[in-house]
Amino acid sequence: MTTLEIHDLHVSVDIEGGTKEILRGVDLTVKSGETHAIMGPNGSGKSTLAYSIAGHPKYTVTGGTVTLDGENVLAMAVDERARAGLFLAMQYPVEVPGVTVSNFLRTAKTAIDGEAPKLRTWVKDVRSAMDELRMDPAFAERNVNEGFSGGEKKRHEILQMELLRPKIAILDETDSGLDVDALKVVSEGVNRAKASTDVGVLLITHYTRILRYIEPDFVHVFVDGKVVEEGGRELADRLEDEGYDRYLTAAKA
Repeated sequence: MTTLEIHDLHVSVDIEGGTKEILRGVDLTVKSGETHAIMGPNGSGKSTLAYSIAGHPKYTVTGGTVTLDGENVLAMAVDERARAGLFLAMQYPVEVPGVTVSNFLRTAKTAIDGEAPKLRTWVKDVRSAMDELRMDPAFAERNVNEGFSGGEKKRHEILQMELLRPKIAILDETDSGLDVDALKVVSEGVNRAKASTDVGVLLITHYTRILRYIEPDFVHVFVDGKVVEEGGRELADRLEDEGYDRYLTAAKA
């Protein structure tokens, strides 16, 4: 059983004229096989949480702890966090010119496992996963995300998740910019990864539409840098009807 535990996390970012506190004491625990949906309005700190866990240098942790199976995540370099089992699917995946998808995936798999996967088995696994995600096999020889559409980039993120088999996957607005068909394909990929590896999922989203395909065990409402309400799927349904206004009003008060 893998456990990601976040306790009283405070995070700031440098801005012109000083610093701004984004996260204001986040407490959250994600275990193997669980799906946690983080929902909230723009600017509430959802993506800051994702990138802080992953180790983005833009964000400074000023208080609190993040541990993975008792190990201090905040003391790890970015690559060490990945090797420990953390995975981040980015809201805006970056292009990597000069590096093909196939080379990128095999290099990442080798770094995580400590040895290169057997080539014949690996090629078969990559082709199977791409087929399930309805990705053209030709994408394997294209440079990472270069010239990819938004939907193709998101499918590539889930391809990485399926092949690298992390312990905890953080999906930062994976549903943004996807049409209905692509959303279903991407969601099915997440569900396959959960079924085959028992990965814990931290799913960050504005909307409930992705939760029609990926069933959350827990829903957390994020406002002004902290969790203000928690519940099950019924909380997401209520947010669909009511929105975030009452939380924003309470935060201002």
